[in-house]
Amino acid sequence: MAQSYLENGKTKPAVFSLFIRRMPKNRGFLVAAGLETLLREIEKFKFSKEDLTYLESLNIFSKDFLNYLEGYKFSGDIYAINEGRIVFENEPLIQVEANLPDAQIIETLIINIIHFQTLVASKAARSFIVSGGKKVIDFGFRRAHGIEAGVYAARAAYIAGIDATSNLKAGKKFGIPVTGTMAHSYVMVFESEEDAFKCFAKTFPKTPIFLIDTYDTLEAAKKVVKLAKEGIKAIGVRIDSGDLIELSKKVRETLDEAGLNETKIIASGGLDEYDIEKFMDEKAPIDVFAIGTKLVTSSDRPYLDIAYKLVEYDGKPKFKLSPGKATFPYKRQIIRHYLQNGVMNYDESIKFTENVKGEKLVFKVVENGELAYSFKTLKEIREAFLEDVKKLPESLKTLNEPTQKYKVLIK
Repeated sequence: MAQSYLENGKTKPAVFSLFIRRMPKNRGFLVAAGLETLLREIEKFKFSKEDLTYLESLNIFSKDFLNYLEGYKFSGDIYAINEGRIVFENEPLIQVEANLPDAQIIETLIINIIHFQTLVASKAARSFIVSGGKKVIDFGFRRAHGIEAGVYAARAAYIAGIDATSNLKAGKKFGIPVTGTMAHSYVMVFESEEDAFKCFAKTFPKTPIFLIDTYDTLEAAKKVVKLAKEGIKAIGVRIDSGDLIELSKKVRETLDEAGLNETKIIASGGLDEYDIEKFMDEKAPIDVFAIGTKLVTSSDRPYLDIAYKLVEYDGKPKFKLSPGKATFPYKRQIIRHYLQNGVMNYDESIKFTENVKGEKLVFKVVENGELAYSFKTLKEIREAFLEDVKKLPESLKTLNEPTQKYKVLIK
């Protein structure tokens, strides 16, 4: 498309908007994520000699277009909603204002980065909400759709309230707290389960967490008590299989009877927000929930209906009228309105040039190709999410389809 734009003189200023067309089933809200990742990628985005050689070998691009790509550097403006903010359908997560070819070239980059991190953050937020303040940790790296996906899933999850990750690569890159326990293989290579626990505690005397479901969970809990009497105290035990509600109650009873009230119970094994909600409803004495596969793949809703659409060209409004896929013209500002008690009431989507009272969510983050934005720390982004959750209507926190959607008035 970019080559044809250039050949036909379609190079005037354009505005593209990235938005979620409709909310996924059983989702009352979404969490914006991926902005910093995107801006850092756009900042260094260019076509190398190897890239140009490959494109030339395809025999579909003209010499003039390849010369254009050789000097390509994004030089337009970008507007965005900050990461960590709660957002809804038809709200512009990213808006790009640039000459038409430049804005079109970065389309896939924008969709890919914002889609994935927003998808995972929105999934993670649900586990955070139903956990009732108990810790939730990310164990998903092994089942993620690639190394990079696992790293950025950990980032998105931390933004949306997940407390720590087992992903050391993400911990190093983003400063996310890291955690981990032993695997069943560790227990199995020792002559006895008790020997495995002793050796692990010797290696990690300050933070031993014992995996107790390799053979018999309740018998293993008794061994934890026995070792504690010998001065080898676990800070936690992990249960990875079986009836986690019933087992956690019996293990808690065994530990408490021995005075090990401070020993935490960690549950894992294919968990997600639906399991956590059930555990909470059944008052299972689980202190920490480890979620993985279903988090990093957003298994119940593995994609968002996200779109990057032209909304202005040469100062004129542009929009689609296709049934089910209609779009709204103009670069836009989102104004958020609150009730007197601080709870979100409704949002307005207005032309960017209009002035309406309320909280503005959209800010310029790139101007003339240069950053016009001070990156927030991941902790600051996380705090923004935590503040928004406090203001989210309770009806939207359900894991099921909300009885009433949040209003976004488009003007």
